[in-house]
Amino acid sequence: MCLSIPSKVVKIDKELNMATVDTMGVQRNASLDLIEEGEVVIGDYVLLHIGFIMNKIDEADALDSLELYKEIIEAMNEEDRQLAILEDDECPNRGE
Repeated sequence: MCLSIPSKVVKIDKELNMATVDTMGVQRNASLDLIEEGEVVIGDYVLLHIGFIMNKIDEADALDSLELYKEIIEAMNEEDRQLAILEDDECPNRGE
């Protein structure tokens, strides 16, 4: 099962139509191809799926979700923690 953890947009490259997002301290690039131009700006919270930003979410909801994820992650061992955070990039449910 893949969980989409809220990620904060920290950089936007308009030329490549990509954003750099921070997911609980892990930064990665994500495509903006599925979002209307200008809808996402630096500082917004978004949800990703297989490398694409799918939608923008309310900051309060994102922060609430992140607190819950932190509680879950604190109960895991270190290897499982890293897998949970990085898993979104390699989600097996890609429709393949």
